[in-house]
Amino acid sequence: MSGAGPQGTGAQGFGPGTIVERRDVLDGRTWISYPVRVVVDSPRLVALYLSRGTRLRFGNGPFSWGPHPWKQIGDRWQSAGVLQLHRPGRGHSVWVSKDPETGAFEKWYVNLEAPLRRNATGFSTLDHEIDLIVPTGTNVCRWKDLDKFELRVRRGHFTPEEAAAIRAEAASVARSVAEGTQWWESGWALWEAPGDWGPLSSQTSEREGF
Repeated sequence: MSGAGPQGTGAQGFGPGTIVERRDVLDGRTWISYPVRVVVDSPRLVALYLSRGTRLRFGNGPFSWGPHPWKQIGDRWQSAGVLQLHRPGRGHSVWVSKDPETGAFEKWYVNLEAPLRRNATGFSTLDHEIDLIVPTGTNVCRWKDLDKFELRVRRGHFTPEEAAAIRAEAASVARSVAEGTQWWESGWALWEAPGDWGPLSSQTSEREGF
């Protein structure tokens, strides 16, 4: 499967292949941003593709949460290209994780984050630290970075109400996976990016009007 995704995800808004910016906004400023290509933009699904080798841009100055953790790794996306699935209004995205050498599907990686917000140049969100990992062929979620999330709560990075909502969102996803009622289609595990969707740079995104 390549190009268009599973049935029922017709494009709207940004057209397929459009290069847009995906960014995390913290303290009212960009914490991290990177260009991605639009696969689907519809009322029920926003699917974005981050190519391997794409340049990452980090915000300047101090942030209340400190520098973005990816900054320690480098300024390029080093893992395999990843498809990011968003259901508008939900507080998470689902990343289709594949083996960087073989391209074989490995796992669904559920990233808890603020609901995606649309703007003129793309989309913005904010990572909520908790992740859920669903290995291929299973319906069991492995919780990741819950200790880091609770540390952020103790430091006041989330209000008690925000923390409760994030925990509830994660629990809801884990429950749906266990019941086999998760919202995303399993066919996305077979999706492949077009061959010419190579790495993007900040220069590319600037040409697109970021």
